[in-house]
Order: sequence, then structure tokens, then C-alpha cells
Amino acid sequence: MFKSLRVIVLTLISLTLFSCSIGLGGLQSYVDSADGYQFLYPNGWVGVDVKQSSQGVDVIFRDLIEPTENLSVIVSDVDEEKTLTALGTPTEVGYYLLKQMNNNKNNGRKVDLINAESREVEGKTYYNLEYEVTLPNQDQRHNLASIAVSRGKLFTFNLSTLQKRWDKVKDLFETSVNSFSVY
Repeated sequence: MFKSLRVIVLTLISLTLFSCSIGLGGLQSYVDSADGYQFLYPNGWVGVDVKQSSQGVDVIFRDLIEPTENLSVIVSDVDEEKTLTALGTPTEVGYYLLKQMNNNKNNGRKVDLINAESREVEGKTYYNLEYEVTLPNQDQRHNLASIAVSRGKLFTFNLSTLQKRWDKVKDLFETSVNSFSVY
């Protein structure tokens, strides 16, 4: 009885460790304890110096080899009592952000929301959004975002790559987006 239980426990531990190592391969950790968020980002990416901006950009990373691949975290104020669900459903929030991205009709940008879903982690709600972006005179892009509200702040984590590279980086980017958490 104890021998078979031990085999089952060891098997479960091995599977758990194996699956964790697959999910985290090629990623490293970033923690901003001052603003209260963390995420995993791809190895080989470097931080970009961010000057205080009115857009609330808190941090930017980009790939050294593929400099058009990048991520950013934007921190904005919201009413202290607001929750993410009070701002709307994932689709409503996704379309609101899409409208903000297309605010200037003269920029020639075309953005399509292709997926919007909610996830729950340790009692916090996150919205994961997926966009395809076409910019004038540039290749089409694929963007992922994770959005959360905590302590009167709206956190928007964005990852972006060229559409032609999407199939190569999809799993890594999805793992990174799902790693984003606020506290």
C-alpha cells in the first residue's frame, strides 16, 4: 500500500517539475515591488530606459536580436473602488482599448481584437486580450495584453511581435502574458 502510494506521489512530483520546466524555459523574472507587479519575459531581452511619460509607461523590454519585439507595462489611475469587472467584460475592455489605439484617424493604424478572455489567479481577475495590428508601411503585428486592477491602479502588460514571427514565439509569449500578476 505505502509502496504504491510512494510511486504515485513521486510520479506526480516528477510530472509537476517537468511541466514547470517546460513552461518557464527561455524566460526570466522581473519584479517591480514599488508598483506591485511581476512577470516573466524572454531571455535575451533588455530593458529600455523609460523617461516619465504622460502615457504611464512604467517599463519597456525589447529583444536584442529582433528589436521590433517588445513588451511594456502601463500603469494608470482608476477609482479606488473600481474592479476590473466593473470596467466591463473582457470584450468590452478590449474594444475600449482598441478605440484608444485608433483614436487618431490620421495614423493609418488598423487594429482588430481577435480574442478576449478572463482568468482568475489568487482571487484577482485578469483580462487577456489578443490583437492584430496593421501600421502603414510596416509589417502586420501581433499583440497580447494582460490587464488587471489593484490598489486604484489599472495595469496593462503588452507584448508585441511581427505577425510573421507569431507562430515561433506564440507559446513563449502566452506563458509570459499569463505570468503577469499584480499584488
